Amino acid sequence: MTIHAHALLFDNDGTLVSSLDSVERCWTCWAGEYGITAEEFGRVELHGRTAVEIVGDLLPARLVPEAVARVEQLEVEDVPNGGVRLLPGTREFLDALPADRWAVVTSATRRLAEARLGAVGITPKSLVSADDVSRGKPDPEPYLLAARRLGVDPARCVVFEDAPAGLRAGRAAGMTTVALATTHEAAELDADLVVRDLSALSALVTDGGVEIAVRG
Repeated sequence: MTIHAHALLFDNDGTLVSSLDSVERCWTCWAGEYGITAEEFGRVELHGRTAVEIVGDLLPARLVPEAVARVEQLEVEDVPNGGVRLLPGTREFLDALPADRWAVVTSATRRLAEARLGAVGITPKSLVSADDVSRGKPDPEPYLLAARRLGVDPARCVVFEDAPAGLRAGRAAGMTTVALATTHEAAELDADLVVRDLSALSALVTDGGVEIAVRG
């Protein structure tokens, strides 16, 4: 299978990098500080959602701004402690792409996203974070904004995601979706193409855009 694209849009956590250990450490610490029980915490979906949404499920609205700032602080401070690592194939795949043909679209804040990306040496020319939109994934707004910033028709964009919410956002934006089975089982991921991670794919830049293919 070959997918033709004019722009490639990547989620960050779980797609380009792994931050699962950091997320678990920081959110567990945060939950303890705010008196949230393990049972309460276990009922909330963390992955692929903004901190504002997660905190809003657990705390009264009056506490949300302060609590969101606290968990962001914990996560940013955890980055130098091995809080993030590149997932297989990330470096090679991104290195094959022109800088103006791809963007990172994340549910994290800009401060946290830049800290995690910087720790592994990734510097996207375009980054859409939770700070840039009023509605996060699974709403299509983040991906539509990324396409607009790159000057590309959404129908000619390919979204790379590991979470169901992100894949729903990509589909709602009218984009082709590629799911990476890094944090969810493949059967849980509804996409045009499902692979284990970026090491399963190759990218060839042509005059007409980028051709994405599954490695043999």
